[in-house]
Amino acid sequence: MDPLIVGLGGIGVMFLLLLIGMPIGYTLAFVGFGGISLITDPAVAMPTLVKSFYSTFTQYSFTVIPLFVIMGELATICGLSQGIYDVADKWLRRLPGGLGIATIGACSGFAAICGSSVATAATLGRVALPEMERYGYDRQLATGSVAAGGTLGFLIPPSIGFVVYGILTEQSIGKLLISGFLPGFLLAAAYVGIIVVWVTLKPEAAPASLEKVSLKEKLLALKGVWELVVGFLLVMGGLYLGFFTPTEAGGVGAFFLFSVTLLKRRLDWTRLRLALQETAKISIMIFMILAGAYVFTYFMALSMIPMRLAGWLTGLALSPYIILTIILLGYLVLGCFLDATSMMVLTLPVIFPTILQLGFDPIWFGVISVLMMEAGLITPPLGLNVFVISGVAGVPIEVVFRGASYFLLAIFAVVVLITIFPQIATVLPAMMR
Repeated sequence: MDPLIVGLGGIGVMFLLLLIGMPIGYTLAFVGFGGISLITDPAVAMPTLVKSFYSTFTQYSFTVIPLFVIMGELATICGLSQGIYDVADKWLRRLPGGLGIATIGACSGFAAICGSSVATAATLGRVALPEMERYGYDRQLATGSVAAGGTLGFLIPPSIGFVVYGILTEQSIGKLLISGFLPGFLLAAAYVGIIVVWVTLKPEAAPASLEKVSLKEKLLALKGVWELVVGFLLVMGGLYLGFFTPTEAGGVGAFFLFSVTLLKRRLDWTRLRLALQETAKISIMIFMILAGAYVFTYFMALSMIPMRLAGWLTGLALSPYIILTIILLGYLVLGCFLDATSMMVLTLPVIFPTILQLGFDPIWFGVISVLMMEAGLITPPLGLNVFVISGVAGVPIEVVFRGASYFLLAIFAVVVLITIFPQIATVLPAMMR
């Protein structure tokens, strides 16, 4: 059969299976195996399937994923989320929309030790939402700021999103992690700007706090985040200076937080078991997706679709930035139906060759694509962060979506800014040892 027809048919079957609820990892493996069998022979497809799953679950470099996941679990156990929020609250409370700004600050801090957006949103939501409700904050502002702040967990290192991108595109995971640092805090600043404008236009959305916090109280609160500072310096400092590989950095960070939970006497067998179970569940889900993606990628290579698409797009009499805009709009549409990791796995085998042919920096595009996938986390109808916050707060999901929609403007603004000034994403990786 014509490989192109098989490839297009396979993509159609894949989306059909996703629509009826088949898990993304199984879908990719099933479609990839079937496509390879049709183009070549089942005798070729079977070893490809077996090798993809075996290599994914046994490759040493992939252990960075469970290490980053358990860092987030241990950070939650040792109470870092509460400590970070207390610091942000005491230092930022008296600003316009202070508790919302404190929530963004706390999400940024927690993201620096936890690589998951959903975990960041869920953890900080339990801490921040009761406080904002107590002070009479508008529900859209309160829930929207937590849902948007949670997306920083996918961008600010250590980020599982960059790990997956690096694995799929064979780029340096260390450079990708470092590349998210400046864009992450730029996005946090943009979120703060959205809150300030919101409260300026609608003061009743965030009643001003009249409580004064002394300098002594502010300084004492900083004791609650020493673990965050030390952990971040160990992981990202060691990575940046060339002392650790990403996997070693994850091991050092996980061991440090494990030691902290023991010293604080917050770790018992029940909590340890639950943390390990959650880590195993999330890690295996990601590994299944990656294993299926390898099979699907091989199928796409045989079908020649990525190469033909790259040739067609680069052959158009269009600016590379117009083509980039079309690709990013496609990400925004996919974000309405797929989670961020699934989007990355589905699109990169097809899109990445085009990005290289257009002459874009692969590290820079990693930041841009992660930003657009962050938008998907708060875009209806599938925005995972929105569903998490709706469950945590007991608020109708449409209220959270309306609140989070304002923060999409910040994501789009940062994407434009990094496109105009790509050095924001590339300067730190270029300086790495």
